[in-house]
Amino acid sequence: MKYYLIAGEASGDLHASSLMRSLKAKDPEAEFRYFGGDLMAREGGTLVKHYRELAYMGFIPVLMHLRTILRNMKMCKRDIAEWRPDAVILVDYPGFNLSIAKFVHKWRGNLPSPIAHHPSPATHHPSPITHHPSPKIYYYIAPKLWAWKEYRIKSLKRDVDELFSILPFEVDFFEGKHHYPIHYVGNPTAQEVREWLKNEELRVKNEELNIVALLAGSRRQEIKDNLPAMIKATRHLAGRYDVVLAGAPSIEEDYYRTFIEGTHVRLVMNQTYQLLSEATAALVTSGTATLETCMFSVPQVVCYYTPLKHVIGFLRRLVLKVKYVSLVNLIADREVVTELVAETFSVSNIRRELEAILPGGDRRQQMLDDYREVYRRLGESNAPDRAAELMISYLK
Repeated sequence: MKYYLIAGEASGDLHASSLMRSLKAKDPEAEFRYFGGDLMAREGGTLVKHYRELAYMGFIPVLMHLRTILRNMKMCKRDIAEWRPDAVILVDYPGFNLSIAKFVHKWRGNLPSPIAHHPSPATHHPSPITHHPSPKIYYYIAPKLWAWKEYRIKSLKRDVDELFSILPFEVDFFEGKHHYPIHYVGNPTAQEVREWLKNEELRVKNEELNIVALLAGSRRQEIKDNLPAMIKATRHLAGRYDVVLAGAPSIEEDYYRTFIEGTHVRLVMNQTYQLLSEATAALVTSGTATLETCMFSVPQVVCYYTPLKHVIGFLRRLVLKVKYVSLVNLIADREVVTELVAETFSVSNIRRELEAILPGGDRRQQMLDDYREVYRRLGESNAPDRAAELMISYLK
């Protein structure tokens, strides 16, 4: 069968590549075409557009690149219509993917019905069969409507055939509140960390390594906003700790160098899991990385800078439907890790909270104990395998 996948950022590339691997295992004739990244490319198929050309965040960057975004969207729609897949699989990235879902839903509704095989009365030869695939629309990693833009539920219900959730609390939101049946398939991040640990030589974390990890996001704007404060907040640790910055695959090394040149910070590229397996503590920009850090049992402080912090802090309380921004706290449904966002984001606050989770700090052991509740809620299900199994069953 033919699968068209769309992932718009590094975490989507990772999750989509795992899903592709599972689809290939269950469907030996699987063909792939996709908007994605290097990890997806390793699984085969055709990379149409790299996510580096898609990943814009924030109102101003999106506005500045609006023409490029619209051009990419138009290209994607045309490519789907020409390739005619059996399934379109949307991976997170809702601003782009919900528009694609709307297009595919409308487009497939205009496709002619398949022509049945009837013998021609004049020649008694079979007439040619014209097959017009009507692709299923799957959403893998549900858009976070529970946080904001809840009105999008109407288009999600209309345009998406099957929704696959990776967060356990989403079941109550979609099914309980909005009466929209979904599939909770487990969490791919948890599964990816478990598989990484299984494939490595298991060893007890060596506290003598004394590493503080910095995970400053996977987009340029996030790095620009968060990394300088992280560097300042760890300056006093030079000599006591090796402060190591995790380089994201979507960002070139030279960009990081502009921030860390002449500082105490060391950069490692594309080795986030290895770094977390050795880290004592971490400063993490909110996102999938908070959950990865939790799965490696590394105490963390979540840092997320916003401009006009007091205004944004007020709007956050007014607009956001949830109390937390980190996946760790959202899954636990309580504050397990400290979140320094908007008006609480400052170098002094980051430094203070980091000291509290270093060895001997008063919050370190409690955080490690609380992580166990997150592990329990996520469960042990292999998310890519379960999702692939369901997707193929619906196609058949």
